[in-house]
Amino acid sequence: MNDRVHMTLEEVHALAVSALLANGMSQAHAQAIAEVITQGQRDECHSHGLYRVLVCVRSLRSGKVDPAVLPTVHDMGPSIVKVDAHQGYSLLSFQTGLPVLVEKARKQGIAALVIRNCFHFSALWPEVEAIAAHGLVGMAMTPSHSWVAPAGGKRGVFGTNPLAFAWPRPEGEPFVFDFATSAIARGDIELHAREGKPIPDGWALDSDGQPTNDATAALAGAMQTFGGHKGSALAAMIELLAGALIGDMTSVESMAFDGGAGATPCHGELLLAFDPKAFLGEEVDAGLQRAERLFAAITDQGARLPSQRRFSARRRSAVEGVWVNRQVVEDIRRLL
Repeated sequence: MNDRVHMTLEEVHALAVSALLANGMSQAHAQAIAEVITQGQRDECHSHGLYRVLVCVRSLRSGKVDPAVLPTVHDMGPSIVKVDAHQGYSLLSFQTGLPVLVEKARKQGIAALVIRNCFHFSALWPEVEAIAAHGLVGMAMTPSHSWVAPAGGKRGVFGTNPLAFAWPRPEGEPFVFDFATSAIARGDIELHAREGKPIPDGWALDSDGQPTNDATAALAGAMQTFGGHKGSALAAMIELLAGALIGDMTSVESMAFDGGAGATPCHGELLLAFDPKAFLGEEVDAGLQRAERLFAAITDQGARLPSQRRFSARRRSAVEGVWVNRQVVEDIRRLL
């Protein structure tokens, strides 16, 4: 246990807020970011927990991110709302746009939230879970930096390009998945590099385009997509929907915009919300029960639904607190 520190969730949140404020972040942005970081640590998603404070501060010091700018909301029609982050972090923009997205989805049956000009570092499951908490089906997707080679290629074109989905359930946690279209999240490779650990086969290529188990070499080379050409096709779809379609940067353009500063990727995000009541009308309960029978068919044979490990960790952390890598905590405290 010497390499880990025990903390309550309140301590995790307070440390994140304090470090962000001490490095120039406004109160509104610091609170929005710390909430999501605490959720990541709570759910034992270590690559998206307190470690991300270090990533945020590095981005702040690059001079790329506006630490205090407030997002602006633009009504784009009956079913589309756009939030301009003005090169601030995305999380405050999401909080700002969510109520409008929910209202439009309930009126139209389906609605889209477009976040533009944002710096983005966080997992997407907190956002689709927030949509599902309103009884809506949620989807989210975003590009990043061109760290990921297409299937059969050797150089980065795609971002890690995550895709997330949440389905509200009558009782308990929603059905949720959130995965990068790369073989693994970039943060997991960064953590392996920090700890001097090798990475598994299939995660990445070195700068010569050869498969590597060296995390540092992987960060200098290119990551690989999951599932070969299938993951590659999904990554391309996300570049189009959450980049070209919404008038924001692709992962290649985001990397060029960074110009070697080493900041968090700057790009856009697309979120969709579907209202089951609008689609099903009087049959909404029957539709939700059909989904429950599907989930039962999965779990009754011993298979696990996505996010069940996270939800178990969430319940445990609420009672027992969390364990955080000691070096990460010490590095954050030095930022104070």
